[in-house]
Amino acid sequence: MSDGAPSTSRYLEVERKFDVGESTSPPSFAGVPEIHQVERLPTQELDAVYFDTPARDLASRRITLRRRTGGVDAGWHLKLPAGPDARTEVREPLGSDEESHHDVPTELVDVVLAIVRDRPLNPVARITTTRAVQRLYDADDAVLAEFCDDQVIATRAATPDAPEVEQRWREWELELTQPETNTALLDTLSDRLLGAGARPAGHGSKLARVLGTRPKDCCAADPLHRAVAEQFDELLVWDRAVRTEADDAVHQMRVTTRQIRSLLQASSDLFVLPDGLLGELRELANVLGVARDAEVLAGRYRNALDALPPELIRGPIRERLVDDAEHRYRAGLRHSLAALRSPRYFRLLDALETVIATAPSTGQRSAPVAVAAAGKKVRRAAKAAQRAGDEDRDSAIHRIRKRAKRLRYTAAATGAKKVSKRAKKIQSLLGDHQDSAVSREHLIQQAEATHVAGEDTFTYGLLYQQETDLAVQCRRQLRPALRKLDKSLRKLPS
Repeated sequence: MSDGAPSTSRYLEVERKFDVGESTSPPSFAGVPEIHQVERLPTQELDAVYFDTPARDLASRRITLRRRTGGVDAGWHLKLPAGPDARTEVREPLGSDEESHHDVPTELVDVVLAIVRDRPLNPVARITTTRAVQRLYDADDAVLAEFCDDQVIATRAATPDAPEVEQRWREWELELTQPETNTALLDTLSDRLLGAGARPAGHGSKLARVLGTRPKDCCAADPLHRAVAEQFDELLVWDRAVRTEADDAVHQMRVTTRQIRSLLQASSDLFVLPDGLLGELRELANVLGVARDAEVLAGRYRNALDALPPELIRGPIRERLVDDAEHRYRAGLRHSLAALRSPRYFRLLDALETVIATAPSTGQRSAPVAVAAAGKKVRRAAKAAQRAGDEDRDSAIHRIRKRAKRLRYTAAATGAKKVSKRAKKIQSLLGDHQDSAVSREHLIQQAEATHVAGEDTFTYGLLYQQETDLAVQCRRQLRPALRKLDKSLRKLPS
């Protein structure tokens, strides 16, 4: 495994591939307004070994992992989908000669750990490329793009079911070197390649051509089944974002986890759920919630204190509220990352994949019936909240939010857009109410600690009153929002 100082680097790669015959002449880029100079570089000899799990889990999700020697960017490369014609490339250096060529760097494995889990990564193919490169410059001598003419020899590793197979072909690659600013140039240059006799490649990567793998694609006819599959894919994307500590990633992964759980609960007759699956999803959301709740409180208190006149801020309240919440966020993030690297998490992902791959039950409810059933639960929660006393009011209102959230996801998955929109309104409104309830409880605890320390508690009371006023406003808006939702539910087909 690689060690020492962090050396991981990331690049956005925007390129297109083209199939081309052996006798086809490379195109001319003369006359392209943006291109003022073309430089032909020395021919490169590239040798790459590709790694994947026995089930080709990376390839099925259009991800490639390779160790390449030769060329200007020799090293370990992990390529992840990043949109049309685009991939994010994560690189690690080759390391010392003493290190095993088959020892994939831990940093790269961690990026795709939710896909690989605890399965082995072994060589699946070797691809050697003889590459002729033309570098395209603008008027300021900045490199805009590179055109690569590749002669490829690829060998697929032998498996128990198939012998080693060698393939040979020629292809062209067109890569932008300034993808953020020059994406319009890609079409112009592509037209030159097509005009010279090339065809859009029938594969997304050289490895895909060698292995013959197809991207995973959910083709479930049932909308709820399809929605769960789509949200599972989203979960894997946000998993990678959490590992890189991307902004808002913990929140989005938690939302996706809850959405999967809500969809499974709302359509329990559609899926064959293993024992404990819903509980494991709840626990994952709870683990992520430690960091997320602290993040919300830090931002909430920071904004509230920034809005107050300086004379109303008494004592070291920023340290107690904002700094402490940020510290708890970092601790919660570390705990979340540890959970995402655990066998328990891997088995949860295994179980979800099995659920998605299993054919739907033949006795499932229709989509309108599932939405109507979720709507009834919102109504029951609303009636219970009306009967709740002051001590139970916040938790009763929170139950409305949870039921509205489940209704929103079910309605969105089944095409009931008006119901989904109005359920989302209630969920958002009561999300603010719940954040206020959590904040009020936290403010009481901090005010008590501040009082014991002999510090001024005036500002805590001021913030508490602001949170109380916000909760009152949310409750006032709840009843008309529920009426609008009920109206939409009544218009559903029976």
